[in-house]
Amino acid sequence: MKCSGHITRALLILVSGLLVFGASQSLAQEPTAEELARANNPLADIKAVNFQNYYVPKLYGLDNEVANTFWVRAVKPTGRVLWRASLPLATVPGATESVSGLGDFNIFGAYLIAQDPKLSFGVGPQLVAPTASEDELGAGKWQLGLAAVMFAVPSPKLQYGALVTWQASIAGDEDRRDTSLFVTQVFGMWQLGGGKYLRSAPLWVFDLKTGYYNVPFGFGVGQVTKVNNTVFNIFVEPQFTILHNGVGQPALQIFTGLNMQFN
Repeated sequence: MKCSGHITRALLILVSGLLVFGASQSLAQEPTAEELARANNPLADIKAVNFQNYYVPKLYGLDNEVANTFWVRAVKPTGRVLWRASLPLATVPGATESVSGLGDFNIFGAYLIAQDPKLSFGVGPQLVAPTASEDELGAGKWQLGLAAVMFAVPSPKLQYGALVTWQASIAGDEDRRDTSLFVTQVFGMWQLGGGKYLRSAPLWVFDLKTGYYNVPFGFGVGQVTKVNNTVFNIFVEPQFTILHNGVGQPALQIFTGLNMQFN
């Protein structure tokens, strides 16, 4: 079945997270307010591994097509610089059938200009390497850019922030078009107690070369729990597009994840 692979990958991270969470309840500890806030902080000064998935059951202008992107992310602090490396495994519609494989690897290093329990801010360079296994899954270009991240904790109940990146091509396949991509992720979390929280963290993507863009709105739920020295954060967040331009833009996305921070 054409979409079975998409669905399998889309549900893998959520099912795995639920199994880990369910199996760990007998050992679980109540997270502190600091740990609850840090669990969703992209600038947390702590090693982390994240497994995140975007399942797209509907694309504008492409009837009966679906897409899926599974991200593996690793976060490591070195002094005042926080490094985040990401590698996607994607499935997208092709000319005659779906195409699956590795996407382009990216990494950024954010220098922490401000690092406070209530407000942190970092900025630094971003590099994208053309590691895609198929043309449809990457840009075919080496790209450089910038990343800026802000995270605020005005109260134990509320956390919010933003991740803004820009990247443009500097070298690579001359037969592929140049790139200039601007991405903004505005996010907010509201703590409900017991590690449960409401969340919204949509990605707003603007292709400055083609004029294509996609602006979704998301609303989901998450659960944070701690087992020994590891903080687990699992979530599911449907995201609905409210503004778009261009064929193949997602109309609906299901964003799921299992994030782990290691004390």
